[in-house]
Amino acid sequence: AWYVPCLASLETLQELCRKENLRCKSIGITNRSLKSYEVEYLCDYKLEEGTEYYLVKWKGWPESSNTWEPQKNLKCPLLLQNFLSDKDEYLSRMGEVKPLKVRNHFRALKPAVTDYIVKKAKQRIALKRWKEELNRKKNHKAMILVENTVDLEGPPLDFYYINEYKPAPGINVINGITTGCECTDCPAEKCCPKEAGFILAYNKRKKLKIQPGLPIYECNSFCRCGPDCPNRIVQKGTPYSLCIFRTNNGRGWGVKTLQEIKTNSFVMEYVGEVITSEEAERRGQLYDNQGNTYLFDLDYDSDEFTVDAARYGNVSHFVNHSCDPNLQVFNVFIDNLDLRLPRIALFSTRTIKAGEELTFDYQMKGSLDLTSDSADGLSPSKKRIRTVCKCGAVCCRGYLN
Repeated sequence: AWYVPCLASLETLQELCRKENLRCKSIGITNRSLKSYEVEYLCDYKLEEGTEYYLVKWKGWPESSNTWEPQKNLKCPLLLQNFLSDKDEYLSRMGEVKPLKVRNHFRALKPAVTDYIVKKAKQRIALKRWKEELNRKKNHKAMILVENTVDLEGPPLDFYYINEYKPAPGINVINGITTGCECTDCPAEKCCPKEAGFILAYNKRKKLKIQPGLPIYECNSFCRCGPDCPNRIVQKGTPYSLCIFRTNNGRGWGVKTLQEIKTNSFVMEYVGEVITSEEAERRGQLYDNQGNTYLFDLDYDSDEFTVDAARYGNVSHFVNHSCDPNLQVFNVFIDNLDLRLPRIALFSTRTIKAGEELTFDYQMKGSLDLTSDSADGLSPSKKRIRTVCKCGAVCCRGYLN
């Protein structure tokens, strides 16, 4: 199904809810806000006859209901702190030191300052709601945080969080597997990987032990082993708390880890819409014009299908490219043994410190010796306008594709 974002502003929706006496927690209309006034954010400041006033946006009320209130009546220290911090940040960026100017008989902030403060307050609220939405939809225990200290960009308007592949009509990502291993001790017996002709991918510490290019066969829903089986790693989801953050060098959003990640650890899956390569070629032309790269060819066995994470995806949608990445791509098979449709897992190539950005090579297809020339020959979706790389690595190839 395709979703259409609501075109009505938050203020319009709030006003409509109040008029009809409706409650909607997601836009701040609750029983409490219908009966009382709560400060949502502060819009402006003035000093009049020795008294400090703030223009208040009330939670659940449209901007037309904003009122000037003396500071002594406000019981919102955090919002006051945010207001002053945003004001100082703007003035610092503009190189100004005099925030107030005289208007008739009182002093007030310049319109440009208050405009920035209001936009920053709205952004802060929007990012908080987005963070809550992401954490509601995720199916793993680790937290997802959102941070933007760089600009006024808010949540993407046309992105929908999913936890697994979203197949296009006519594509089946579950092949109806009905059998599993009978192991009581998966590492020691003839488990799923051995049945497929490969070795177990993980060691006793549940870290990856195979080389890039080899597939991972995990135990499936029909296997006798339980949830603590050492051959169930990717299927449990992201084990680390991650932060989607705004980069300061023009690369848009990025992802950093909030916890240290040891070498050869599973970090996240790359999910999105599963489409045909023909459809990927059509979409690729559009994405190139926009300067975006979200297509991931499922070329483990053939180049019949592609994952498109542009509109539907998880945290991996925001992971940036690097020519010297700290994540490596592996093909994974669990409840679907169709070699044309592997799941894509990202594992750490080294120890990653808390706070460090996560990256993978957009040309990386599970092989260490893949060059840019060979990548161009893998699928039609790679033969398009080249996108300049901004990864900043010493070994940067200059282009993302």
